[in-house]
Amino acid sequence: MRKSLVLLLTAAIVMVSFGCASMTGKQEGAAIGTTTGAAIGGVIGHQTGNTALGAILGAAIGGAAGIYIGNYMDKQAAELEEELAGAQIERVAEGIKITFDSGLLFDVDKADLSFASRKQLSNFAETLSQYGDTNILLEGHTDSTGPDEYNLDLSVRRAQAVADYLTSLGVEAARLTIKGYGEVQPIADNTTVDGRQQNRRVEVAIYANDELKKTAQENSQG
Repeated sequence: MRKSLVLLLTAAIVMVSFGCASMTGKQEGAAIGTTTGAAIGGVIGHQTGNTALGAILGAAIGGAAGIYIGNYMDKQAAELEEELAGAQIERVAEGIKITFDSGLLFDVDKADLSFASRKQLSNFAETLSQYGDTNILLEGHTDSTGPDEYNLDLSVRRAQAVADYLTSLGVEAARLTIKGYGEVQPIADNTTVDGRQQNRRVEVAIYANDELKKTAQENSQG
């Protein structure tokens, strides 16, 4: 699946590369967002069930407004890099994608947050509250061990546990969307121990809400 996503993103870049030769990195990213962000996000969302990456690309608006949002996300991502030890932070288009190894958040086969993870999520909630003009998608994923229905339920309960804890710390529930995918979106080989560990994860997509998009468009006019 990861290979397919890379091919889709590569196609998006190729589609606009002929017009971007003289642009800066940010300008090129804005052009890509303008011409292909929503389309590629929609394709990825359709193929993968609206993954974190698809949600971010689908929300992109591109252009000068996209650069404004990108700067907003750059600052937030820098803070998250310092606060979320062990989590993978990726700046993607006009959003942020975070991958938590479920072992950092939960005990084996459990959906209750571990004691150690609560401190990390407290830091996460504080940053989310400082950057309030965003929506947050929380996705739970498992490896292929065990029955399909059980894995799906476990992934939903884990995503919900993260959402519940964030709202208890003051993050507005309206900003949060949860989704569980069980074992159907592996990012690694489920036949290996390391692969199964990578597949047991919680992914987070952070992307601009309508208010931030409006502000970005207003500030980029003229």
